[in-house]
Amino acid sequence: MVLDGIAAIGRGVIGVTRDLGAVTLFAAEAVSHLVRPPFYGRILLRHFIEIAYFSLPVVALTAVFTGMVLALQSYTGFARFNAEGAVANVVVLSITRELGPVLAGLMVAGRIGAAFAAEIGTMRVTDQIDALTTLSTNPMKYLVAPRLLAASIALPLLVVVADILGVMGGWLIGSVRLGFASQSYLSATFNFLQFADVLSGLVKAAAFGFVIALMGCWCGYHSRGGAQGVGGATTTAVVASSILILAFDYVLTELFFAR
Repeated sequence: MVLDGIAAIGRGVIGVTRDLGAVTLFAAEAVSHLVRPPFYGRILLRHFIEIAYFSLPVVALTAVFTGMVLALQSYTGFARFNAEGAVANVVVLSITRELGPVLAGLMVAGRIGAAFAAEIGTMRVTDQIDALTTLSTNPMKYLVAPRLLAASIALPLLVVVADILGVMGGWLIGSVRLGFASQSYLSATFNFLQFADVLSGLVKAAAFGFVIALMGCWCGYHSRGGAQGVGGATTTAVVASSILILAFDYVLTELFFAR
């Protein structure tokens, strides 16, 4: 019984290591196509619009309500220590460093990661990817590379919007609901904010965008088993992207702010 358990753990570790290596090689091949012609600019633009423009409403709503809730919760906690004046500082720091990029990444993972996996997975099970190869079109260059670049560019732009709207949501609650003077709240926000806070969030967003597109493309590209396989690939893409976003968030936070 003990040996069976150890064997199961070993098989799991070997499987994870094998998959990690395969994903790494997949990503390296896709990135290499970004610097080698031919380039598919129209496809890149289409995916950029799909990610940046059509994901804007859900990211914007998420950011606004996150800022509002964060202001309320911060005020409730700080009121116990007579430190209500720190609400503006906590809101802007939390939004720009963590909540803006992480929540935007999770929203985009649920929308775009699933879409990429479903689209490419459908192409795989219907032999459209094999048809591209027959027509002398590299599937990695045509399907994967533009999506990786588009997501890596689009998500930082979405995070800029999320940062602005999240801070605005906190300001709205602070000035209307909590009784802060509007000018004082804004002054505290801008005086406390540093460029490194915004930059770290944008770097995280670019990494999250790459991870989301990579997992969506990887899961779709290797899907098998017809419609059921495509559904499983879609679920796996969203779950894996969400977990990797949180893991990369910790790693990048350590790199930026560890002392």
